[in-house]
Amino acid sequence: MRRPLQVTLLVLSGLGLLHASLFTDLCLRYVKPGMRPLLIVSGFVLLVLGIVEAAAREGRKGHGKHGGQPHGAGPHDNDGQHHGHDHSAVPRVAWLLLFPALSLLFYAPPALGAYTAARQPAKVVAEQDSFDPLPGTSPLPITLTDFTTRVQQDRSLAIKGRTVQMSGLVTPVAGGGSWDLTRIIISCCAADAQSVKVRIYGSSIPPANTWVSVTGNWHPGGRLGTKSAPVALDAETVKKIQRPLNGYQDALPFPSG
Repeated sequence: MRRPLQVTLLVLSGLGLLHASLFTDLCLRYVKPGMRPLLIVSGFVLLVLGIVEAAAREGRKGHGKHGGQPHGAGPHDNDGQHHGHDHSAVPRVAWLLLFPALSLLFYAPPALGAYTAARQPAKVVAEQDSFDPLPGTSPLPITLTDFTTRVQQDRSLAIKGRTVQMSGLVTPVAGGGSWDLTRIIISCCAADAQSVKVRIYGSSIPPANTWVSVTGNWHPGGRLGTKSAPVALDAETVKKIQRPLNGYQDALPFPSG
């Protein structure tokens, strides 16, 4: 890879990062919001490095045209060549870096969704010893994580008989007849993604990856307040909603749609 192509790669990579993190919200498909400032800074650094290298190269060309070869120049030239070999070149595998740079500019990979969630077990929720009283609101807005914890750990059975509301994306399950309401949670980036799931009964199966808001009641089974209780909901209503700006959180409030 010659120096002009190295400059092009630096500039394209910088522009790609800035496009994904500064001018659009594409970066939130792959990283948590706290990483966004670092991506913006990285984009600027790559862009500046590319511009500086391009300017320096033009300066070397101009010097070569007007000043000729410096006195005493031997087997080395201004481009780092030695005995006819260019030692400034980098391995051809560096060409592969061009593809992610172009993809960020022209075809950003989609966010993680049902395909990922269907192929990984549900995230294990943290153990909880005590629970605050639930608000009297009906339907009760609740995250998938809180619902899971209440169903399998709350011995007061506060969730029994309550109409709750949750939102997430649709993940089909084998066999049909039910589906999973899913939230994909990332701690840093898409590589460490984990899924929280609630099985939904009593509703037709929406298309995979559709974001929906579901209201309903706990689906009975096992012993409520213990690990034997299914993390499941008998749906009363299922409404399509817009994907939230950052869909990698299991948090309130719900997006409107």
